[in-house]
Amino acid sequence: MALLVLLLPNLLALGTQAVFEVLVPELPVVALYGQDVTLNCSFVPTGPFNLSDLSIIWQLTDTKRTVHSFWDDRDQLMDQVEAYRNRTSLFLPELGSGNVSLLLRDVQIADDGSYDCFVRIEEYNSAALLVQVAAPFSKPQVTSEPDSNLRPGDEVSLICVAHGGYPEAQVLWQDGGGRNLTDNVTVWQVANEEGLFSMRSVLTVLAEPNSVYNCTLVNPLLGDEGHASVTITASSVTGLNMAFPPVALWVTVGLAVCLLGLLIALAVICGRKIKESWEEANKGEEGKQLEEDESKTAMTPLKS
Repeated sequence: MALLVLLLPNLLALGTQAVFEVLVPELPVVALYGQDVTLNCSFVPTGPFNLSDLSIIWQLTDTKRTVHSFWDDRDQLMDQVEAYRNRTSLFLPELGSGNVSLLLRDVQIADDGSYDCFVRIEEYNSAALLVQVAAPFSKPQVTSEPDSNLRPGDEVSLICVAHGGYPEAQVLWQDGGGRNLTDNVTVWQVANEEGLFSMRSVLTVLAEPNSVYNCTLVNPLLGDEGHASVTITASSVTGLNMAFPPVALWVTVGLAVCLLGLLIALAVICGRKIKESWEEANKGEEGKQLEEDESKTAMTPLKS
């Protein structure tokens, strides 16, 4: 520690005499959580130099704490921040060509931030780069509460959830026609011990049959999108006078026509039966009346 304290003031004192440029990416470096990332830093030597004359210090910009350091032709890690222990290394074979990049293994959420790359070969210069840690969210899932026994106009809560992402997600709700419904939602995002977020978003709608709603999740760093949708089906909404689908309509019309034909046929048959019964009854009455008349005629005495 004492050697580093003595070295940094000397480096800073030589800052005005810098004759070479230290190069780092202008754009932030996006590092994926749990994976390795290279923090690129390089310089163009003004001439031949010995590695024993090269000093490299990587440190956190805000706290000035040491992430990795190298001088006297070897790594100097006595003052390294504990969180970076066994997670950093330089590309030693490439130091002579000006590559002083740092390999950072097993990226953690806490690695998010700005890093300074200091280089000294007699003269001194430095540059800072920004690291942005990102983790993709799981595929969103959408559910509805309640999901059955709904009546037209009932309130339904549509719930979209996803887990394990960083940084906080952007959530977009749309209906089946693409209309933005985001103004009507609430969103909760809570980080776990590792710093990864779980997202829960709720959209409240009124029950309508066969209505579709889409939840889209966007990671602002990765630019990836996860989509999920839910449909409030006609079967889950009761008490509706809904039009039948075309196939069912034709089947129903066909059945109605057949039933009407059957009723007409039954009516014709019943009519004929009633008519036949009525005619038979009339014939019986006429026969009986004829028999009675003949009987009366036979009983009448003949006049002399």
